Amino acid sequence: MEPTAKLVEFVAGLKFEDIPLSSIRAAKREILDILGTTLAGNLAQGCPEVISLVQEWGGAEESTLLGYGRKVPSPFAALANGTMAHAWDFDDTHDRAVLHAGVSVIPAALAIAERKKGVPGRDFLCAVVLGIDVVCRLGMATKFGPNTTGWMLTPLYGYFGAAVAAGKILGLNRERIHNALGIAYSQAAGNVQCVLDGALTKRMQAGFAAQGGTLAALLAQKGITGAREIIQGRFGLFNVYQRGELNLEPLNSGLGKNFEVENLSFKPYPCCRFIHSTLDAAIKLFQEKPTPPHDIQEVIISVNQQGLNAVGHPLEVKANPRTVVDAQFSIPYAAAAALIKGKVGLDDFTQKAIKNPEVIALAQKMIPRLDPEMEKSSSREISPSVVEVKTKRGGVYSQRIDIPKGHPRNPMTDEELAAKFLDCANHAVHPWQEEKLSRLLETIFELEKVEDLSQVVNLLE
Repeated sequence: MEPTAKLVEFVAGLKFEDIPLSSIRAAKREILDILGTTLAGNLAQGCPEVISLVQEWGGAEESTLLGYGRKVPSPFAALANGTMAHAWDFDDTHDRAVLHAGVSVIPAALAIAERKKGVPGRDFLCAVVLGIDVVCRLGMATKFGPNTTGWMLTPLYGYFGAAVAAGKILGLNRERIHNALGIAYSQAAGNVQCVLDGALTKRMQAGFAAQGGTLAALLAQKGITGAREIIQGRFGLFNVYQRGELNLEPLNSGLGKNFEVENLSFKPYPCCRFIHSTLDAAIKLFQEKPTPPHDIQEVIISVNQQGLNAVGHPLEVKANPRTVVDAQFSIPYAAAAALIKGKVGLDDFTQKAIKNPEVIALAQKMIPRLDPEMEKSSSREISPSVVEVKTKRGGVYSQRIDIPKGHPRNPMTDEELAAKFLDCANHAVHPWQEEKLSRLLETIFELEKVEDLSQVVNLLE
């Protein structure tokens, strides 16, 4: 059976009752995290402009612009909410798949659930688990990463996950789910060049995928057909985008039994995941060996090749970021902020913050380097990191982190995720009341009991 057909069988046949409780719990945590990062993105650079544009377009009042309250057609809501959710680079990652999994899936699912009306929490959870599983399995099947091919996997595979989640909520049959995936393939894109150029389209690509997946499901519902053999066809996804290379094992292994939503990492810092081991190490050094920045001679940061390519080069840009996007993908900038302040948060990634002369002066002393041993042991995973601080007085202090905070083997607790959500909500367009937060947390952690997703959306207005 061609892999696409097998994937369609899985999506069409799965029911809420088939999903393990551990996966349902993981999905609830993921939904909370994406809703939080969406609120944080309300006023992030570029997001108010997107909100303004979709409101100008007008149309049917179907789905909510989270934090703003106004309703717009569902594909437009998915675009705006997906863009806001990804704006701070604070949303989940699947470290092995090298992508953000929920940032296109959940905005699409939420937009369609509001459009359809009366969608119970159980159906929403099932759709989210499915969409994330598809995104992650495609990512794990990919042999060449973003810095090799130039394709950004978050949006590229986000189109398919969003289409799956939206189609499942719409109740599409097997044939129409297949068409939705084919329609998604006709749109799928997303490149790394926007990162190299520090462009705001980095945050919009997740929104494009959410919008595209929403549109794909709606078109399939109307009877539009799409390509069939989208994975291994002559001009299928892996032949066109991945030089014909495909690792089938992750696509098939444990399908319907093991769900990748349980393997997501949550971010304690609003920047590229490849920086997080370094930040954990730098913050620990701040706590144990605090050193005034003017006493630091140089800082050597050792990572694997993937980490070095993603957030260490070109050094002249990384050490003096031009834009917020540059800073979000810079080991030198983020590590300097951590060594000076002992923490890194949303307020460190604004246009004003990234020009802080003290931080930039220390960033100029950072030397990212490849550690060959790390490359051998972790080329597919998020890199370990060693931060070595050398002082002008001859002191040398170092710290190694192998598994960054937020990874399934070093997880954030529910309480830490709730605190992150509150921090995100405090950056929303409207003031947030802690009582409302408590109600939202309670609702999400009992989402399978919710009769209509509008109960969740109403708490986000």
